[in-house]
Amino acid sequence: MPDWREILSRDGPAAWRTAYRIVGNSADADECLQEACLAAWNVSRRQPVHNWRALLKRLATTRAIDRLRDRSRRRAREEAVDGDWHDAGAPLPAQRMEDEELIEQLRSALAQIPRKQAELFCLYLDQWSYQEIADLLEISTSRVGVLLHRAREKLARILAATLGTRCANDGQAPSGRKTKRANREPS
Repeated sequence: MPDWREILSRDGPAAWRTAYRIVGNSADADECLQEACLAAWNVSRRQPVHNWRALLKRLATTRAIDRLRDRSRRRAREEAVDGDWHDAGAPLPAQRMEDEELIEQLRSALAQIPRKQAELFCLYLDQWSYQEIADLLEISTSRVGVLLHRAREKLARILAATLGTRCANDGQAPSGRKTKRANREPS
């Protein structure tokens, strides 16, 4: 029987930070961690767990992406009904507001790409190596590279459309690298 107190004190904070980076607020990150812990408990009842940190971070990532998708759907419904959904908070400095808007657009874009690609992209942003991601998702490192490339391309297209600019106007992705399929439709 796993020692949950030890597991949560050792690996819980890392999983919570992962969820927080994705959803952007502590209440949602708390919910994601709780859901991840329940799911991890169910996994541990079916099979032995060799890496609790990896399992909790993966489950927290999936829960956070699901929460983003729900948030995006809800916002779309509210927009259709109301048309005006921006927050009525205190004014922020221009740069901070711009940064928060870009982060929210990235979160919205993550909710629009395939689940596995979004999960992989978030793990990569969390500084996991290709090999660690491959081991966790039980795929090859080549497949990690392919899925990450596809995720970046789709995110670049979505963000370019959202921002009203073209990231590919000179054949460059947001990372500054040349892309072969910058102007082609996704396959």
